[in-house]
Amino acid sequence: MGALRLVLVAASTGEETYLAPDRATNSIAVPIPTTGRASLRAVTERRQERRWIRAAQAGSQEALEQLYRRHWPWAHRAAYLVVHDAAAAEDIAQEAFLAAVRALDRFDRRRPFGPWLNRIVVNRAIDWARARALRREAAIEPEVELPAAGEQADQGAASRPYSEETVAALASLSPEHRAVVVLRYLLEYTPGEIAAMLELPRGTVNSRLRRALDGLHVHLEGRPS
Repeated sequence: MGALRLVLVAASTGEETYLAPDRATNSIAVPIPTTGRASLRAVTERRQERRWIRAAQAGSQEALEQLYRRHWPWAHRAAYLVVHDAAAAEDIAQEAFLAAVRALDRFDRRRPFGPWLNRIVVNRAIDWARARALRREAAIEPEVELPAAGEQADQGAASRPYSEETVAALASLSPEHRAVVVLRYLLEYTPGEIAAMLELPRGTVNSRLRRALDGLHVHLEGRPS
């Protein structure tokens, strides 16, 4: 079977952005707008999450475990795609969840838990990636290469949910540009929601998205076919 082209799909609009006309890579994500039964399921899950938050605020460890199980995979993947380091991504996601738990008594359970947690994750991941870049500049160290194909199995499927080409393309971007791509196309937030999460003007978010997609196009077009 031939490989698929890299495509980013906005869940809210269904808009597709193709990044490899030669179909050189796998798809990064194909979210589909939820309607009908899927929407009803989302409402049910949201109510269940509110119950877990209420119970967790009252001291239930079981409720905390349920929140962790639901949100950990996406938090970890988001961190990984920003920092491109499996061990660091695990630490960042763990620390972000612990920070959310420590502040849970102040959390308004009428709000969704995911965006709140993901904001902590992505901001910490950006800070970590910036610090690593500064350390490299100070030490004049070469860039860390992506793991070879034989090493990927050791990191687990959760740490590498996308193809090598996709991860390499994201790695070519700055941490800030990676973050908006991850928030928009992996976690499916709107530009307005991303602006609120990162405390940025919406125009800045849109500009970063455009620059990020341009950068992905340039990176993929420069790869040998």
